Amino acid sequence: MSDNKKPVAVQAVKGMNDILPPDSARWDWLEDKVRALMRRYGYLNIRTPIVEPTALFVRGLGEVTDIVEKEMYSFEDSMNGDHLSLRPENTAGVVRATIEHSMLYDGGKRLFYIGPMFRHERPQKGRYRQFHQVGAEALGFAGPDVDAELILMCRALWQDLGLKVGEDVRLELNSLGQPAERLAHRQALISYLEQHADALDEDARRRLHTNPLRILDTKNPAMQALVEAAPKLMDFLGEESLKHFNAVRAVLDGAGLPYRINPRLVRGMDYYNLTVFEWVTERLGSQGTVCGGGRYDTLIEQLGGKPAPAVGWGLGIERLLLLVQEVGAQPAPVVPHAYAVVPSHAALPQIMATIEALRAQGVSVLMHPGGPDGPTGMKSQFKKADASGAAFALVFGESELAQGVVAVKPLRGGGEQVLRSLTDVSAWSATLLAP
Repeated sequence: MSDNKKPVAVQAVKGMNDILPPDSARWDWLEDKVRALMRRYGYLNIRTPIVEPTALFVRGLGEVTDIVEKEMYSFEDSMNGDHLSLRPENTAGVVRATIEHSMLYDGGKRLFYIGPMFRHERPQKGRYRQFHQVGAEALGFAGPDVDAELILMCRALWQDLGLKVGEDVRLELNSLGQPAERLAHRQALISYLEQHADALDEDARRRLHTNPLRILDTKNPAMQALVEAAPKLMDFLGEESLKHFNAVRAVLDGAGLPYRINPRLVRGMDYYNLTVFEWVTERLGSQGTVCGGGRYDTLIEQLGGKPAPAVGWGLGIERLLLLVQEVGAQPAPVVPHAYAVVPSHAALPQIMATIEALRAQGVSVLMHPGGPDGPTGMKSQFKKADASGAAFALVFGESELAQGVVAVKPLRGGGEQVLRSLTDVSAWSATLLAP
């Protein structure tokens, strides 16, 4: 490269986005809501690696799922030849960690996670190649009460975020029964679809003998009448599966939560059984699922652990934030409590000590930055203070500092400027926190 040739700027990978201020404050707000919700329900945080053995997802999700066939970022470790993948979802990783660390030795665990996932999809609004999920997983619990608890937890989150159930989001519910029941339904479904082979699109023909249940979830308008008339899994459920499903419904009915039974709701992973559910919206176009989950009682054994039941859900943060924005339920802007106006650098040691003492008391203080030749003029600093949204300006003038005080000037709603002692910050810091 010649000395005078400007280097080309490196850009982010397509579909993997930077989250910048002030938008990142919306993410903080949502994640704070999630963590508070999980504390109320007794769910504890788990953090697993973003890179896992590829075999984990092949065994866990199923070889013929779209995720494994077309969407995973997989590679061979150049150091030892291991086959690895960026996680496309995190239920399998949570189960792997549960098995590896014998987490169920003393009973069931309620866990949640927040983090990035990766799928090589066509980027579109709300769906990216690096996306972020919140997930809740209850492992070691067999009862329908935990299924219902997880669904009601979602309702509580929607309410915390300012979303209206039934208007902004609605619940769809189904039961996939047990493997033997699904097998009987599968055979009937294949037989039915074979009789209408000419009406199947290319994707349905590919799935006909590998994953026919997914054909029921087709978005192809030309196939809607065909799948509506297909054999319904609900008709193949046995007494115990129906008992479990009806018990979940009874809890939701008792809680006053409306839902629609959707016999075509199958979810995208092979590991689900019994209860499956989705929270959907019509405010984000055709990609309407905001949150989905269900019971996966065979996955722990499938991945090498001692058989144990489990149920959980996951939601996409990007899509949820879009929905929150669409309905206007935005968080309040993040602003400092106070803005420090600094007339000169000479007294910075004393000024900084005061600001740090205020911050230690929980007061957020934004200090005006100075250049190499000192701070800008007072008029400019007060403009910056007002633009910051702070409720107060802390004016460290020479005359105030000589008296051992700082001038606290209200910037919102009027009020008189007062002088506060620099030596006893804790005595007055709470006045800056008052709304």
